[in-house]
Amino acid sequence: MPDTVRRRHTALVKAKAAELGFDFCGVAKADFLENEAPRLETWLKNGMNGQMDYMANHFDKRLDPRRLVEGAKSVVSLLYNYFPEEDLTKNGEFKVSKYAYGTDYHFVIKDKLKTLFSLIREEIGDVGGRVFVDSAPVMDKAWAARAGLGWLGKHSNLLNRQMGSFFFIAELILDVDLEPDGPVPDYCGTCTRCLDACPTGAITEPYVVDGSKCISYFTIELKEQIPAEMKGRFADWIFGCDICQDVCPWNRFSRPHREPAFAPSPELQGFTRRDWLEMTEEVFQKTFKNSPLKRAKFDGLQRNVRFVAAEPDSRY
Repeated sequence: MPDTVRRRHTALVKAKAAELGFDFCGVAKADFLENEAPRLETWLKNGMNGQMDYMANHFDKRLDPRRLVEGAKSVVSLLYNYFPEEDLTKNGEFKVSKYAYGTDYHFVIKDKLKTLFSLIREEIGDVGGRVFVDSAPVMDKAWAARAGLGWLGKHSNLLNRQMGSFFFIAELILDVDLEPDGPVPDYCGTCTRCLDACPTGAITEPYVVDGSKCISYFTIELKEQIPAEMKGRFADWIFGCDICQDVCPWNRFSRPHREPAFAPSPELQGFTRRDWLEMTEEVFQKTFKNSPLKRAKFDGLQRNVRFVAAEPDSRY
């Protein structure tokens, strides 16, 4: 494909992505993630995936997009802001991760990705590919870094100089040849705020997160009782955790999102500690019908609430 055509196609993809509300769009060549392979293998060997057995599945596909999409040539990575206008993590109340304030992002972003894919096919022609948003063995942060959308911080989240880290990452893996963007430098420097702030010691060393020690893992992924040794360490988080992102200096550049679907419901905005403790399954199903909190299920959320409420500094 001539360079002029490749550049035109790449510009078109990025323009359409921007029209659909994506904040950033970058491209990487669909290739084997050779640097990530040994890291992933070591991470799994050390049991840092905990009970997240799916992380060990499809190892080859996770590292090579050409095994997910036949004839894949380009990985298009996209960022979609979810930083809220109002932070609901008030002192003394139970806390929910910012990404879960509104409608489940899978629904919102998947629809936009499908629209983007259709627009690309309309403009370029018979393009083959698939869309992904945290829904298949795709190493989204690694691909976003390759596409120049940021760098992996010491907390293992992608950091973008213009908007921090409060965004969702999505991908299109396409069989069309697009112009790749280069990676950006690591701007973490000597900062260790995320390591110092993690209450469970999940960030074992810079750039390494033991998923089995993370509050998000305990409150979302773990299906059993939370280990007793974690008592007093959750800082009131009952679903997910934003501590390592909240303390990151780069998130001073975060700006409120413009997505109505991510706005918190009036019920969630008004929830008190007692509301969480006295919640019935009927209220849970009604309030969180299309929310990421449904992933924890009612019993899981109640387990989290009871665990945090029994902490030494609890008023209950």
